Amino acid sequence: MGKASKTRSQARKSLKITIQKMAPAVLTALVATALGFIALYTSPVPMIQDFGKMLSLGMVISFVAGIFILIPLLFIRDGFFRETERKNEHKTTSKSTFDRFLNWWTNKVMVFRWLILIVAIGLAALGIMLDLEAPAETDVETFMPQESEALADINYVREVLGSTSQVSLIYEGEDILSDATLTWVENISEDIAAEFPNEVVQIQSLPELLETMEQEKNSFEVISSYSADGLEETASVNKGDLIESLPEDHRNRFINPDNTKGVIHIGIKKMPTEELEAFVDELESFIESNRIGSLETTLTGQSILDLEMVTALTTGRYQMTLLGMALVFLGLLAIYRRPVKAMIPLLPILLIVGWSGLAVYGLGIEYTPLTATLGALIIGIGTEFTILLMERYDEERQAGASNRTAILIANQKIGKAIFASALTTIGGFSALLFSDFAILSDFGMMTLINIGLALISTILVLPALLMIVGQLIYRKKLKQSL
Repeated sequence: MGKASKTRSQARKSLKITIQKMAPAVLTALVATALGFIALYTSPVPMIQDFGKMLSLGMVISFVAGIFILIPLLFIRDGFFRETERKNEHKTTSKSTFDRFLNWWTNKVMVFRWLILIVAIGLAALGIMLDLEAPAETDVETFMPQESEALADINYVREVLGSTSQVSLIYEGEDILSDATLTWVENISEDIAAEFPNEVVQIQSLPELLETMEQEKNSFEVISSYSADGLEETASVNKGDLIESLPEDHRNRFINPDNTKGVIHIGIKKMPTEELEAFVDELESFIESNRIGSLETTLTGQSILDLEMVTALTTGRYQMTLLGMALVFLGLLAIYRRPVKAMIPLLPILLIVGWSGLAVYGLGIEYTPLTATLGALIIGIGTEFTILLMERYDEERQAGASNRTAILIANQKIGKAIFASALTTIGGFSALLFSDFAILSDFGMMTLINIGLALISTILVLPALLMIVGQLIYRKKLKQSL
């Protein structure tokens, strides 16, 4: 009973130290990570906003589970089931091979600290310049499995009909059924087809439908009477009567019930995003220059919505990244109350953004709506690593260790945990590589690359940076550092 009581006492002491020392560091990393993910909330696309919310929620759940589930389980294991193992603890007091590797690695990093930082900054700057010109893949069909039956059906329909894409021109006025408006609709339809012959496949409008109905009525109905001299007189067809005789589904396709809004359906060929964007701009200008009176016009339709969605997804990625950086810095500044200390964990992450751009360029990968959000993901994952190492370094400095010693101990003690965390995260995202959807496999590849870069930056750049600027954080202990 004495040994068991002593074992449980040691377990309780370990539990207390873990909560006192580790929980605040993990909580700080959690806050910083969540602030980085908040940048995704600023996206105009709901799916990206929801992605950010799920990431933030996942971080909170993981922290709560770690505190209230993992730590108690470790206490139970050490307090009740580790007695046999403790008898052999004296045999495992020597450093492991991995510990010796981390010790050797950290010493080399501190020796070549200036070279490491210069090369790291140079590569990041080059990557950012190349990344600014990186292309973005915005064709939704390229994200699908290219052998899928659905994609084959789309291509078949396109071959038969000539188009599966469409923009809609909405016109609005007090009376869209007036002769002047109907004449304008007919003329603008013909002019659009003539102005954009390479882009427009077909145009459907109310005047076209009425003309078709009128021809059919003249062909299949007897609408004539014979005069006294035997000559045939063809009666004219009233357009108002034709409109009233339209089936409701046909009528609603071109005009609203109040006769204040109408639509012209413009079938267009499949175009890359850049061409589609240029076509829409030219079409809007052409329509505006040919608008009549107080008639209001608007371009909409599925193609316009797709264009806006893809543009919103693939642009502004640097704005989201910088916003995430700013939020994390303000959060750390509120916690540390030292600008230099708040900035140090962020500097290695800022370099990753450039390195990631260099990797994208080198591998020939194009940005997609998913990979365009990786900036916020880099901040979240990378900041967690750097803060944990920074907190361990801070703990050693508070205990009186020199700058060099604190870096050695921090990298050796927390480095193993960071490696384990990075490898498990890489293992989880590796499943995306086997997806049939190119957009998911590319996202998985880029995530693996960025997690690897975050690991490298944490154990390579951060120790070199701390070796140089550590004295600024602990001015009173400057004499202890080299």
